[in-house]
Amino acid sequence: MKKLRSNSAMTVALGVLVGALALGMGVLAAGAIAGSGKTIVTVRLWDDSVAAAYKSSFAAFEAAHPDISVDVTVIPWSQYWDQLGADVDAGRADDIFWLNNSYLTDLAESGELVNIDATLGERAKNDWDRVVVREFTAEGTLWGVPQLSDAGIALYYNKAMVVEAGIDPAALEELAWSLDPAEDSLLPVLQKLTRDSHGRAATDPEFDPDSVSQYGYNASNDLQAILLPSIGSNGGDFDVDGIYSFAGDAAAQAIGYQVALINTHRVAAPAAQSNAESDFARDSFINGKLALFQSGVYSLSHIADKAEFEWGVASMPAGPAGRVSVTNGIAAAGNAHSAHPAETAEVLKWLGSAEGNSFVGASGAAVPGVVAAQHAYFDYWAGKDVEVAKFFEVLARDAPTVTPPRTANFAEVEAAYGPILDQVFTGQLPLESGLRQAQDAANAVVAGG
Repeated sequence: MKKLRSNSAMTVALGVLVGALALGMGVLAAGAIAGSGKTIVTVRLWDDSVAAAYKSSFAAFEAAHPDISVDVTVIPWSQYWDQLGADVDAGRADDIFWLNNSYLTDLAESGELVNIDATLGERAKNDWDRVVVREFTAEGTLWGVPQLSDAGIALYYNKAMVVEAGIDPAALEELAWSLDPAEDSLLPVLQKLTRDSHGRAATDPEFDPDSVSQYGYNASNDLQAILLPSIGSNGGDFDVDGIYSFAGDAAAQAIGYQVALINTHRVAAPAAQSNAESDFARDSFINGKLALFQSGVYSLSHIADKAEFEWGVASMPAGPAGRVSVTNGIAAAGNAHSAHPAETAEVLKWLGSAEGNSFVGASGAAVPGVVAAQHAYFDYWAGKDVEVAKFFEVLARDAPTVTPPRTANFAEVEAAYGPILDQVFTGQLPLESGLRQAQDAANAVVAGG
């Protein structure tokens, strides 16, 4: 649901402290509630809006299961994976916790996860989003109950900024990037949309790139929203069968185009800012400092709640290979070492039901992973007059997609290549040698097991 980011030592330490405090209180409460006869099942995730939907869902669950109480804990994304790893190692992980597929391999192979096929029956998966089921299946076994589908990537746009630049919003559907200037329709639009503090567009000879008040686009080291779709749209791969390949020609061309938008054309914010803050681009869009924001449905609820201007959604720009989107899912994984496996299984069953999962869609927070619950999501946004089709059209049945990485030790892999890739985006390292260095660092971790 979110892109993968590296964390500073301070962030890691803070995450461990915050998580330990939150989870310490949970440990004191875990098990049976004194005098009530109820068993507590704890659930961990990183998204506040889905957590609110979960609480409504679990209220309905508890009404039907008076002997079980469900506690929800939210650990911020920036701290989530370090904290989860520490808690799994220490034997204090929640009964149920969210996973994305990049972190599946380690936990499944080390025996930390509940076998969903064995626990809920192999037919249960027939009711769930097939893409998400595939993402969380390893060696023929399903290791999580699908909760969310991130759908595809699209382009949020500020209508006033687009119109003021003399661009018909309908023309955004035709945007395409290319290394051939004659074929590149994206850059000229971004130059019209980027303005300095005097209101001059980047097309103006007097444009001051050091006093930009409005950027055109969120080019950045953003794996899900930018890198994977760009690489896929140039016919490349980020990794192939667990071996990282983003220094290959097609991937390097795509990454180089994004880096040039930042450092050469100055139509995207400096990478030092976007590297440091995972929600920098989203918040810039909401605050009226960014005209085009490429992202997924995971940003939709926040934009709808916070943006105080008229906005719309267009298809993401095409590349030489067309529009090739990534899609991600989120699953609820059961802790194989839970002290109360029967009750944990009941909660997992509820989360995998149309009734239990529908609360997520009905709140507009995310696309449910249970197929029969997805209509609630579309109904919610239709009621808000928000068109979400562009996030799904790019994933039409015959459309190509690019897959996110899934390797063992992914946290270590990302920690190895991430800071190097950040330096490529800031221009501290040359593109070709920087990508090779980052790729070698990633594959060294893979080779080391």
